[in-house]
Amino acid sequence: MQARSALFDLYGDHLRNKGGCAPVASLVKLLAPLGVAPPAVRTAVSRMVRQGWLDPARLASGPGYSITPKAARRLDKAAARIYRTGRISWDERFDLLILELPAGRRERQRLAANLAFLGYGTLDEQTWVAPRAAEEVEALLAEAGVPCQRFTATHHGGVSGAMGLVHRAWDLVEIGRAYEQFVAEQRPLLSAVTGRSPDEQAYAARFRLVHAWRTFLFRDPQLPPALLPDRWPGTSAARFFDRHANRLRPAADRYVEQCLDAGNRLTRQKGR
Repeated sequence: MQARSALFDLYGDHLRNKGGCAPVASLVKLLAPLGVAPPAVRTAVSRMVRQGWLDPARLASGPGYSITPKAARRLDKAAARIYRTGRISWDERFDLLILELPAGRRERQRLAANLAFLGYGTLDEQTWVAPRAAEEVEALLAEAGVPCQRFTATHHGGVSGAMGLVHRAWDLVEIGRAYEQFVAEQRPLLSAVTGRSPDEQAYAARFRLVHAWRTFLFRDPQLPPALLPDRWPGTSAARFFDRHANRLRPAADRYVEQCLDAGNRLTRQKGR
């Protein structure tokens, strides 16, 4: 598990609702059960500060880091999709982007990942499509310095024709298999965690569950039901995720509180 990705999950799933701040000692302690070493945590924090995701913060217990407004918006959007708190609607129109791609390979890869996160798929290298317009896309393209022509499109073939467009933009067979693999890999790991398991074990299992589920934010555009195949594997995978995420939440929350308290105490002791 990469430290930067783990930090996004930690802030989004646990720290966002606790003020979005934590001392460095707590960040290190909370990522230790995931196998993330302290130097990797500190390096990732510094990188996220440079990228505008975290700000240094002076907490009552000492130095720490808080999420920026930019990070808060991204984490809130991600949480709404992870826990499906928003309604998936579709007015039978698509948002169509025709881009002038940046010259650098790394910049193109970063742009592609960000567009995929916002729910866009590719018709060709320069043309991206989504079943609904993302509010953030214009700011994203402006920040990346990417000129864009943007259109609202309706498929003349109706829903059946639109499904053909969807299959061009996304490999639903591959995404469906990924959902099935997700359940197959997570089931034995989660079945080993019971009500008698230590809070740390429950926290780590739930963290890995959310971390694995979060990858679908970059793969699955959350299409409306009318554009999905029958017996879509993502539906049963979502029920599986919800059941275990809810089951393990109380123990995970207790462990997070314990680590935050321990981190605050350690920081105060070092400051004496």
